Amino acid sequence: MATTIKAQRTKPTPGSQRFVLLCIVVFAFLLLLSSVISTGKLGLPYQQTLIDYFVRSPRGKRQHTLSEKYLYWGDRIDCPGKNCETCAGLGHQESSLRCALEEAMFLNRTFVMPSGMCINPIHNKKGILNRSDNKTTEEGWVGSSCAMDSLYDIDLISEKIPVILDDSKTWHIVLSTSMKLEERGIAHVYGVSRHRLKESHYSSLLIINRTASPLAWFVECKDRGNRSAVMLPYSFLPNMAAANLRNAAEKIKAQLGDYDAIHVRRGDKLKTRKDRFGVERIQFPHLDRDTRPEFILHRIEKRVPPGRTLFIGSNERTPGFFSPLAVRYKLAYSSNFSEILDPIIKNNYQLFMVERLVFMGAKTFFKTFKEYDMDLTLTDDPKKSKNWEIPVYTKDERKEAS
Repeated sequence: MATTIKAQRTKPTPGSQRFVLLCIVVFAFLLLLSSVISTGKLGLPYQQTLIDYFVRSPRGKRQHTLSEKYLYWGDRIDCPGKNCETCAGLGHQESSLRCALEEAMFLNRTFVMPSGMCINPIHNKKGILNRSDNKTTEEGWVGSSCAMDSLYDIDLISEKIPVILDDSKTWHIVLSTSMKLEERGIAHVYGVSRHRLKESHYSSLLIINRTASPLAWFVECKDRGNRSAVMLPYSFLPNMAAANLRNAAEKIKAQLGDYDAIHVRRGDKLKTRKDRFGVERIQFPHLDRDTRPEFILHRIEKRVPPGRTLFIGSNERTPGFFSPLAVRYKLAYSSNFSEILDPIIKNNYQLFMVERLVFMGAKTFFKTFKEYDMDLTLTDDPKKSKNWEIPVYTKDERKEAS
């Protein structure tokens, strides 16, 4: 006998009705808010708005909000003429990047970070990493630029200053929205003070574009030389290294144990020129002398006892250059940790990021030049100088009259 089962209709409970009604109200409110933000009036002039992206797209580590405004400052780290061949080193570009991040902090805007960084071929020779070999090499790493997120942890930076990359989907949506907003979407500013940007009609714009200047990174930072005006410490970006670089540095520090370190900057600073009398002059008269092993030994012996492990980071590529230091210390270089570094290092900027983190873990650390009053240094020459003097190679501090 066939059994007939009659479907029973169930009435929705008051609780479920209230939930459905609440969802409808919330969704309608979000659509209305989206329309007001994107057009300044009621209605939906286009389908894909900021809310389409921020509400419906998968959430990343950092959640963007509809109230954010943006500071755009170029399509990559700005070098003179945007030419990687003439671009200065990582420290120079990092100073510029910190300047732009400070501007975003001041304006309370999300910073649109260039997705790539230039690398001058001078700073990208493989010999810097492979200095333990008894040979020199002029072979360079492939490419004249690298991805920004291969150097820095964007999410870690965003904990202090909200950041997106200029090749991200987020930026594409924001830029598309600004174009539909017309004059209320974006302003290309040049020579406008940051105070005016914050306190005038500019403050309501979705995007402020600082790319008008060919040297945009520097041009608006009038107080870069005033340490008291610096909002971010100079150590901020070195500590923001990408996760794989931080992990590599931790592994190296664990293998080094209790160690000291020196940073010996020579190759890019020992540039001489002849004056009208044919006499060679240099901007750092004692640097060549002070960064040679016999003078390094004398400089650090009171601070670093014999037998200690000494980690050496340097752009000096002469084979065996630092070997004389082995009479007193156990020497270590990045090249001693190839198992850790070879799988991840694709250019010298990544190597510099790792080495700086290793320097930070040293018990005693000697820089080449003094930046702060408490710094230990290998030379007393100023870090920046416009004077060209006769080099000094002896222990006699008296120089010939120039």
